[in-house]
Amino acid sequence: MSLCLAAAVVVTLAMLVAWKVQRAVGNAGWVDVFWTFSTGLALAGVALAAPGALWRHVLLAALILIWAGRLGGYVVWRVATGPEDTRYAMMRQEAGADFQRRMLKLIIGQGPVSGVLAVSVYLAAAQPAPGLRVADVLGAAVLLAALAGEALADNQLRVWRANPANAGGICEAGLWALCRHPNYFFEALGWLAYPVIAFVPSQPATALALVAPVLMFLVLRYLTGVPPVEAAMLARRGETYRAYQARTSALLPRWPRRA
Repeated sequence: MSLCLAAAVVVTLAMLVAWKVQRAVGNAGWVDVFWTFSTGLALAGVALAAPGALWRHVLLAALILIWAGRLGGYVVWRVATGPEDTRYAMMRQEAGADFQRRMLKLIIGQGPVSGVLAVSVYLAAAQPAPGLRVADVLGAAVLLAALAGEALADNQLRVWRANPANAGGICEAGLWALCRHPNYFFEALGWLAYPVIAFVPSQPATALALVAPVLMFLVLRYLTGVPPVEAAMLARRGETYRAYQARTSALLPRWPRRA
């Protein structure tokens, strides 16, 4: 697993650069750009360097780079064309002079997170079967479907925000009616592709590949995803957003409750 450790080191170094950059430009959203692209490159490197079939390595590296390109491109556009991400703007306001120290503590842990994600990628890449299996096709389909779902959610939110009539409201268009954070749901779902490819029933250790989707779900649901976004939305929308919380699932899509 030295490749996973190397991935963690690479991303940690990239995040230290990200901290310097966001401090210089005054927009903390750039740390998300650095994490996405550095993680994509590091994990693609893990896939290519792992033992196993070369064609599977290339497939996995391509899927990872597609993920990084889609998400990273969206984040670049959002950071470059809009105000600072609500999560960071709120943290900046609350932390005051302590903001940069808190940012450093936040981003320094993102390298190890990428190292853990690399475990799932490594196990998928090291899958010993030389030929194409149903699991390979299914895993690729899971990731591509998740990317499509996340892109759809992002676009629905963008279109909704572009309508002046929606100013000050809460998006419940399309996927946003089924859960409050469909983009986070699909982001976590995409990481399920690697355990699908990696798992071999006769080799219980391959179940460790589940660490990526589980970790991403926990991080997005309980740490850097849902909690800060919802704290900011409650501060801005108050009881209107609280009512949306009451009738709509946080991360797992379902039909909304009705009074």
